[in-house]
Amino acid sequence: MNGLYALKPWFARRLTLLRRWLIRSGVSPNAVTIAGILCAGAAGASFAVLPAPWAVVPVVVFLTARLACANLDGSIARETGKQTRLGSLLNEIGDRAADLLMILGFLPHTSPSLVLGVLLASSAPSWISIAGAAAGVRRINGGPMGKTERCLVIAVAAASGWYAPAAVVMVAGSVVTAGVRLFQVVALCNRRDGEGGHDGGHDGESGRVGEDRDHGPLSGRL
Repeated sequence: MNGLYALKPWFARRLTLLRRWLIRSGVSPNAVTIAGILCAGAAGASFAVLPAPWAVVPVVVFLTARLACANLDGSIARETGKQTRLGSLLNEIGDRAADLLMILGFLPHTSPSLVLGVLLASSAPSWISIAGAAAGVRRINGGPMGKTERCLVIAVAAASGWYAPAAVVMVAGSVVTAGVRLFQVVALCNRRDGEGGHDGGHDGESGRVGEDRDHGPLSGRL
């Protein structure tokens, strides 16, 4: 169940010219990762302070830029041979920080307890995927409420003003996603244990090793 994650190859192709320009300009993958965090913060701030529907334009622009950065840092690292474990660490921290900044934009619009619920629920699928990768099976990504879907829900809330319903959708979707990923991770672990081997790849959402990875061998984007 990949959800909007299935559109990643199409989105990556749209970024080809920008990626080549960044490489020619000597922009580092880590700088692109940091830019993605800043874009998520700008999206969260716009979501927090601007009323619907005026918030939707800056929110969509900044969230699109955030997703672009999440895609570009890995591709730049691969093409320039700058995949590192430090980049992997920054990748993981950056994704969690970007989600935090984005979701905190709900605070002026709904109850703090509901915002806390969104923060906890939305992090659960990522932690399950990270745990699976640490156990030696491939990284599980995608929806029904992955990173791209979270951005989409926030954009809809920014356009409509349906803040509480959007937050509830994110909680419910994240819980379902966590359950789906946990089921898949357990199945992969059981299969690999039965084969007496290890599933070698950590296939990250914009991960950092191999064909679809960013800076290093330990990470992916969720």
